[in-house]
Amino acid sequence: MRAFLRQTLAITQAELRKLLRDPTEVFSRAVQPVLWLVIFGQVFSRVRGIPTGQVSYLAFMTPGILAQSVLFSAIFYGIAVIWERDLGIVHKLLVTPARRSALVLGKALAAALRGVIQAVIVYLIALLLGIGILWQPMPIVAVIAAVMLGSAIFATFSLIIACVVKTRERFMGIGQVLTMPLFFASNAIYPLDLMPGWLRTFALLNPLTYLVDALRGAMIVGGSSAHSLAVDFGVMLAVFTVLIAIAAKLYPDLAR
Repeated sequence: MRAFLRQTLAITQAELRKLLRDPTEVFSRAVQPVLWLVIFGQVFSRVRGIPTGQVSYLAFMTPGILAQSVLFSAIFYGIAVIWERDLGIVHKLLVTPARRSALVLGKALAAALRGVIQAVIVYLIALLLGIGILWQPMPIVAVIAAVMLGSAIFATFSLIIACVVKTRERFMGIGQVLTMPLFFASNAIYPLDLMPGWLRTFALLNPLTYLVDALRGAMIVGGSSAHSLAVDFGVMLAVFTVLIAIAAKLYPDLAR
């Protein structure tokens, strides 16, 4: 068990060093949530036909934009893995004694820690826009945990896609096709009750829905969740466990 943890943390540290070498990524990640909250959010907050309960539409969509930022950042994580394959790094990792699951989990953990940057950015934007945020320790811990788990889920899903398609061109095409359906087939910018039945069914199978639900209940003053935090985290943990198992099995195929 100790060896597994050491292997996992070694991969995580290696991945985080990449971020330290290129800190401009932090600033580039701030652009998207700023645009969505400042422009899209301000416009749609004037629309009265979207039921958002006791909170404004801008407050309602803030957790959704945080989840969107997590999704859009993590879903293209696999492109870096394909670059590593082309540079021979994947081959070197596969001949080490490290377990395949440790290699995959280490990358997922690094993506989870990167996701915290998204949370900090959105919190700062929300503060500037005067959105009511819960600043108590427990809600903040719940938000960080949800963001980390969501980032890990979509980064692992991205890794699976990379292992299957194996080329940058195919990966980019599939990634662009998947992001918008995952985003719009969730409760990120409108309640599930507004969806037609078939779309609501898809949304309930979408892990992004449970990420948004957890964030909405833990992040916003007066915000409410459709499910309990236990259900949201339980679903996300189950999805993450399955994805890690699949990714660990497919990861060696990337080198072929």
